[in-house]
Amino acid sequence: MGEYADLPGVRTWYETEGAGDPLVLLHGGFCTNDTWGAQRADLAAAHRLFLPERRAHGHTADVPGPLTYQDMADDTVAFLERVVGGPAHLVGWSDGGVVALLVARDRPDLVRKVVAIGANFRPGPECFAEPAMLDTMTPDGPDLAFFREMYEPVAPDGAGHWPVVAAKVIDMWRTQPALTSGDLARVRASTLVMAGDDDLMTLEHTTALYRAIPDAELAILPGASHLVPLEKPGLVNRMILDHLAQEAVETMMPLRRAESGASPL
Repeated sequence: MGEYADLPGVRTWYETEGAGDPLVLLHGGFCTNDTWGAQRADLAAAHRLFLPERRAHGHTADVPGPLTYQDMADDTVAFLERVVGGPAHLVGWSDGGVVALLVARDRPDLVRKVVAIGANFRPGPECFAEPAMLDTMTPDGPDLAFFREMYEPVAPDGAGHWPVVAAKVIDMWRTQPALTSGDLARVRASTLVMAGDDDLMTLEHTTALYRAIPDAELAILPGASHLVPLEKPGLVNRMILDHLAQEAVETMMPLRRAESGASPL
């Protein structure tokens, strides 16, 4: 069971599980905490999990006005300060990955390490493998049926509010996020960038995200899509736990990670 936290931006539903160093799981767009079902047990065995549902998602109500990644990042900062009580690891999937990167950029004091799964730093028309999907999505269409079925039973605004939320998310994807390489260079936390080899985001975009973050690692999982945490949970969970536990990356022939002026040979 979960409970609510009265944060400045929105009264936020969250759940907790496990013990150890704090780890905040940030779900994807249109999603609820249910989508983390394949991760919770493994991650909770090593960490104290915090699972907030963001504004207009799951048990957390919508807020008047457009939906923005920055507002959701600000909500997450407030959650870290008031509920978690200090810095934590952030694991974000899709929109949750975008939020994690914004929090890491804005409040490095609150972020230990980051895992960004299927995340993007530019708007959908610039990074989606199939940008035309934004033009075919409708609240009652088949593309969003899976998400609508998650939303309607638990939304405090009622099932009838779904078309409003769907329109807000699609509008956000069209124009946000709008981060630059300079913004990403401000992410100082050690970050694992993860994606499926057939992800919603192009591989070129994912690689650009990895290259722009100073202390980043890259994992492209074969035979996987944007839903890689559901498709290959065992592998995803091991990679998350390994990244959060490791002190530093040590390889035999570093190039990108070589000390300035040092020869790799």
